[in-house]
Amino acid sequence: MAFARQALSSGLRYTLASASKEPTLASVQQTCRRAMSSLQSGKSTPSAARIRNLRSVTRSFSTSTVLRHGDLTPPKPGEERRITFITKDNQALTLEVKDGDNLLDIAQAHDLDMEGACGGSCACSTCHIIVEGEEMYDKIPEPSDDENDMLDLAFGLTETSRLGCQVHMSPELDGLVVRLPSMTRNLQGRDFE
Repeated sequence: MAFARQALSSGLRYTLASASKEPTLASVQQTCRRAMSSLQSGKSTPSAARIRNLRSVTRSFSTSTVLRHGDLTPPKPGEERRITFITKDNQALTLEVKDGDNLLDIAQAHDLDMEGACGGSCACSTCHIIVEGEEMYDKIPEPSDDENDMLDLAFGLTETSRLGCQVHMSPELDGLVVRLPSMTRNLQGRDFE
């Protein structure tokens, strides 16, 4: 019945909008009574036809899980990957993560000083990292042209530099060690403290 009232309201607005003169309260009530009685009796009137058409237009509503930036799911037992971040203060922090997590999200989820100004869309160089060890660097898939373009803007670029948003953990990268550069090109105030 709630749908009928909602549909009736929509049909009524259409009927009233197409009227040539300003509707009165009595004419609105009369239109409502006619549309409701024709709906209940199954008769076909213009208002009832519009209401039936509205019923066929409805669709279901569904939702999906909300993903938040930096919100990581913990790894299942036995599927942990270890990564060590060396901060700007030369402190090492080893974390257990799961396959598929990118280094930007990992760093931000653990409150490390990695900005990611573009939100991980490979449009800045503020998530610049330096991979420790060429043998581990070679296990990471080759950077895309977009990543190479952004790396050209990074402060303190090295042969083993990458963007954290573009490096995803995998079994081959278990034990990865990355260093956060002393500064970024976005020049946060805390870079000068």
